[in-house]
Amino acid sequence: MLAKRRQSVILAEIRRSGSVRVGELSERFGVSDMTIRRDLSELARQGLVEKVHGGALQSGTASSVEPGFEAKTEWEPEAKDEIAQAAAALVRPGTAIALSAGTTTHVLARYLLRVQRLTVVTNSVRVADVFEEARRPGRTGPTVVLTGGVRTPSDALVGPIAALALHDLHVDLLFMGCHGIDPGAGLTTPNLAESETNRALMECAAQVVVLADHSKWGMVSLSSYAPLAAVDTLITDEAMPPEIQEAAAATVGRLIVAGARPPATD
Repeated sequence: MLAKRRQSVILAEIRRSGSVRVGELSERFGVSDMTIRRDLSELARQGLVEKVHGGALQSGTASSVEPGFEAKTEWEPEAKDEIAQAAAALVRPGTAIALSAGTTTHVLARYLLRVQRLTVVTNSVRVADVFEEARRPGRTGPTVVLTGGVRTPSDALVGPIAALALHDLHVDLLFMGCHGIDPGAGLTTPNLAESETNRALMECAAQVVVLADHSKWGMVSLSSYAPLAAVDTLITDEAMPPEIQEAAAATVGRLIVAGARPPATD
């Protein structure tokens, strides 16, 4: 298992149980104690966990920390790509869609360049840039509606101006990333203004599709903006533990596990 993937699984376990022990992780992954300590040191360097003697605890500041866009692009890139491909398969030519800010929706935007006659509403500077950079002379790209607003560290445009821009809009599908997803807290973000804008995005959508890799599960940030029951479709990846997949599937309208192979048949 690659170091980044192992660290992601470790982080998910810390968020689920609150703590981990070096010895148990070493046995689980079949690596040395020193390797696990390096993994925990890297997670601590990112501010995601707190190292203690013999293991690590969930960081006490995680709920209010908002990482920058560049930092988040390094987290689970393979899972984000699989999720983005699964999301793109839901989009039909000629539809109106919305993309919230986020690194997974940014990947999705690149796959949507293949879909014709789209209208795209977004509060993400990065997402808008994807469509703008793809324009060539003689080529018709999607119609892009970019909300105004205050720019966050993750390059989202948020606040009252963004919410006002969304007020009278109606889209067929909303693809929404999230900082954290939890059975009790629902969808959460560390930014209060972004929470308000995300609610406005959800209100203008006929269907809400949440894109969340396994590392997001169990993370609770400062502000909740929607319960899991408000999610029509949740797209995650294979690394999401089966018991969590079952819990999610029982609450959201539909669960899609990106990259999962269909069961073998005789």
